Amino acid sequence: MKSHALLAIIGLFAVIVGAQKQQGFISLDCGFPIEESPYTDPSNGLTYTSDSAFIQTGKSARVDKDFNIKLLKPYLTLRYFPEGKRNCYSFIVKRGTNYLIYVSFVYGNYDGLNVFPNFDLFLGPDKWTRIDLEGRQNGTREEIIHKARSKSLDICLVKTGTTVPIISAIEIRPLRNDTYVTQSGSLRLSFREYYRNSGGYIRYEDDVYDRVWSAEFSSSYTQITTNLDINNSYIYEIPKAALKSAATPKNSSEPLIFTWYPKPYNAEVYLFMHFAEIQTLEANETREFDVILKGNFNYSALNPPKLELFILYTDTPMKCDSGGCNLQLVRTPNSTLPPLINAFEAFSVIQFPQLETNLSDVAAIKNIKATYSLSKISWQGDPCLPQDFSWENLNCTYVDTSTPPRIISLNLSASGLTGTIAPSLQNLTHIQELDLSNNSLTGPVPAFLAKMKSLSLINLSGNNLSGSVPQSLLDREKQGLVLLHLDGNPKLCRISSCDPKEKKGFLVPVIASVASVLVLVVIIALFLIFRKKKVPSVTPPNVPVEDVGHSKQPEPSFLSKKIRFTYFEVQEMTNNFQRVLGEGGFGIVYHGCVRGTQQVAVKLLSQSSSQGYKHFKAEVELLMRVHHINLVSLVGYCDEGDHLALIYEYMPNGDLKQHLSGKRGGFVLSWESRLRIAVDAALGLEYLHTGCKPPIVHRDIKSTNILVDERFQAKLADFGLSRSFPNGIETYVSTVVAGTPGYLD
Repeated sequence: MKSHALLAIIGLFAVIVGAQKQQGFISLDCGFPIEESPYTDPSNGLTYTSDSAFIQTGKSARVDKDFNIKLLKPYLTLRYFPEGKRNCYSFIVKRGTNYLIYVSFVYGNYDGLNVFPNFDLFLGPDKWTRIDLEGRQNGTREEIIHKARSKSLDICLVKTGTTVPIISAIEIRPLRNDTYVTQSGSLRLSFREYYRNSGGYIRYEDDVYDRVWSAEFSSSYTQITTNLDINNSYIYEIPKAALKSAATPKNSSEPLIFTWYPKPYNAEVYLFMHFAEIQTLEANETREFDVILKGNFNYSALNPPKLELFILYTDTPMKCDSGGCNLQLVRTPNSTLPPLINAFEAFSVIQFPQLETNLSDVAAIKNIKATYSLSKISWQGDPCLPQDFSWENLNCTYVDTSTPPRIISLNLSASGLTGTIAPSLQNLTHIQELDLSNNSLTGPVPAFLAKMKSLSLINLSGNNLSGSVPQSLLDREKQGLVLLHLDGNPKLCRISSCDPKEKKGFLVPVIASVASVLVLVVIIALFLIFRKKKVPSVTPPNVPVEDVGHSKQPEPSFLSKKIRFTYFEVQEMTNNFQRVLGEGGFGIVYHGCVRGTQQVAVKLLSQSSSQGYKHFKAEVELLMRVHHINLVSLVGYCDEGDHLALIYEYMPNGDLKQHLSGKRGGFVLSWESRLRIAVDAALGLEYLHTGCKPPIVHRDIKSTNILVDERFQAKLADFGLSRSFPNGIETYVSTVVAGTPGYLD
């Protein structure tokens, strides 16, 4: 009765629905190729996506071919973790929201070894349960109802022996916060069943929350059913299909008895019993019974309402005795009919006492990880917890389980760091020791280091830092408040050791040189203006792209910090990559929202694209330099480890191909609109060809790369194959075929 074998479950899901209704659902097919994602599972209508966007470690595999006919699509692939002690999935969630979480595991002899793995499953910093697949040919599933304590949720697999952890699917569903309420802790499912002798399972969309109900029956039961409608308009929204049948005792004078063993055996339990009278009673008939949980709970004289849901649940945790839980529905002396029950859910309480690491520290260290593209395998999940799996190269304070740990030291010495000293470091407000030595850091020593009052050791030696050390930081060193290591930075100057006379003498020739350069620039500018009126100019091939009509400004580097987003921010803006807008040759495009206001389109580069990074870099470099009303604007990008994403302005009316093919809800473009779109596209091309120096050739013009905004103004998109050419473009012959066949520009 309490089995959760996946073979039975997935063989009987039969409800087909539209994926667009799955608001807030996260359905991951672990190990599934991202380039083939998403897809709709025909067995239940749920839309599944690859897990690649939620984890940076592990390898993909498929179950042995002998399992193909037994399993549904979400369980044919898996992710396994041969490296690292702990590997974690990270999700963006809403703090304080109740979530129904399924995690499924099917070994399927993917490695041909026929050795069933066992490992621990963690939710955040706390152990959820032990996963042991020994003898479970059809796999197993764990379910929990958990209230999120922050806006991120980590699900981690921890290696405990010699076998390799595996995972097949993760499914997360938001619930109402006024359902499944506990005094403390989360709810681990013992069983959820309805009573019908034909077997089967009920799931989404019969159940709007996608709870899985298994049909159970016993030889000691009698089944009653109805085809009449049942009012289930209560916050729990128990599926009507589960309420249209019920069990009564075969011997009408006997009680209905349910026995089970919670996990662990001494755990507290919460019960949710669902009743509805589905028989038409005669005037002289009554159904009344007592509900008794041995030694703990007693509800007297329950009379189920006719064709209407009544839920009886425990609002405080109950304890069963050492022999397990025993629930009885006992007929009262006043009743002429035996007791009945339509559906039943039982949970055991699981406590997660350990508070996560301080949220501001977590945000800071994740930003530091993103800034420097750190790929340390231990840097997953909570930075400080559990203590045995804390991130390498940092230390934390531990007081007790009710006090969030704080990060107190960070050692990134010889970690290949480049760029400037990350501003996110100042958000580690309890840090005492910071070691960034022996890297390739550039730029000045930031003044915020002097404001970090907890810092007692700063090691910046062996870098390429430049400029003057802030006086406030030198003052703290002089007062003995901080130990400062700065040697090995030849361009760095301690103010106290700099000769003011040398600086003064240095300024005179510098000022004179600058003045001379300015005069020379003016002369050259006048000469170019005069020459432009006389003869056409030829720009050398190596001149960078520049906008005509704009004064020449220093162009930002490829990795401009101003529009760079972390991968965590990309997850957040796309709500865990929930809404797919389309798919191209280099990845999937998702809908997103920046800071809750600006709608964007997020193109996530497929990791399998061999040319992906080249085109990604080309597109970022080009869109940083060109700006035109008929070119799609770049809002930002993400370049973090293996995760590459481009964030564009959102074009709500899709692409031209959808309109020409009639795939935009039957709306037909007028000839006037078609002409205007053609002109807009031509203006965009004209700008690229003649308005940019050197000219840009798109090389992939087609209807899917012409996007339309809310005013039906057309804009060119997808510049991954674009190329700059010398001004004498008519003499250039390309030997490199690029673009889409039939659409070469």
